[in-house]
Amino acid sequence: MRYGAAMSFLDRLRIALPIIQAPMAGTSTPAMAAAVSEAGGLGSIGVAAVDAAVAARMIVQIRERTDAAFNVNLFVHAPATANAAREAAWIAALAPLFARFDAQPPASLRAIYRSFAEDDAMLAMLLETRPAVVSLHFGLPSADRIAALKGAGCILLSTATSLAEAQAAKAAGIDAVVAQGWEAGGHRGMFDPAAPDDRLGTMALTRLLVKDAGLPVIAAGGIIDGAGIAAALNLGAVAAQLGTAFIACPESSADEGHRAALASEAAHHTVMTDAISGRPARCIRNRFTAWGEDNAALARPDYPIVYDAGKALNAAAKAAGEWGYGPQWAGQGAPLFRAMPAGELVALLARELAGTRA
Repeated sequence: MRYGAAMSFLDRLRIALPIIQAPMAGTSTPAMAAAVSEAGGLGSIGVAAVDAAVAARMIVQIRERTDAAFNVNLFVHAPATANAAREAAWIAALAPLFARFDAQPPASLRAIYRSFAEDDAMLAMLLETRPAVVSLHFGLPSADRIAALKGAGCILLSTATSLAEAQAAKAAGIDAVVAQGWEAGGHRGMFDPAAPDDRLGTMALTRLLVKDAGLPVIAAGGIIDGAGIAAALNLGAVAAQLGTAFIACPESSADEGHRAALASEAAHHTVMTDAISGRPARCIRNRFTAWGEDNAALARPDYPIVYDAGKALNAAAKAAGEWGYGPQWAGQGAPLFRAMPAGELVALLARELAGTRA
């Protein structure tokens, strides 16, 4: 089945359905990506939190399950700059939270992820494994890295939260943009987190980029069912990217606390927070996001240095049976989720979409 003007780009992606599973950190897995791709969509894995060797194994795990195309997602953030005084103040502020769980905060913090902008091993691995699609979040790598990936046959996607970012992606040779609205769960993909953010919603941003970006547009943010996908296509998008819709799937790596929060009243109250990782990200409101709001004036160390503390606090809390300090990423459509295997969910989404377009 094909859907109007999206057909040619879907063919280029080698997928049958205009459904892309977002590579949301903490939920996407090789099993999920393979299931989505096998069902006709585009499955995705995020490799920003792992090194090249682990990422290569993840790609192998997908290819053991499917011959279909899939997406590998990378973070292209500005490398962190250490600031000992700021990091010490952050640790001190978190110390009372660690004390609640009879734990000690880290003595120091480090940048726990490497940016693809400087990760030569990751680039070499991608050039060897040649995934059909590579997507970029937080920014764009150098021209030589883009040229190398395109030379390896990879289709390149980049998140854009504004027209200026989309235009930069086009100038760099990116093949399509993911229009990430303010509603979206997980990390906001803006290139410069210190710059003013117009907080454009998915509907307005998608239409703006369809009209003026000069690239195929994939809508993302608040889309969780077939009606939402249909709305995105009606706005001129070639596909929709869904992340929160897949959190409750059995293939997801979401932990017990994340799943419980998604199924609770709390899912109606997501917030944008930078307290967990150091960059804005939409999360189900929990104890950590509340602490972040109470300490909004406290200067954050650079991303992902902040995340080193956040992960340690979450581990200490979980060990004590408390799930309210984790990165429970979710978009504003969270209460509409359906819990079922990923392949079945793609099939359901396709049926819903077909029903809206009958």
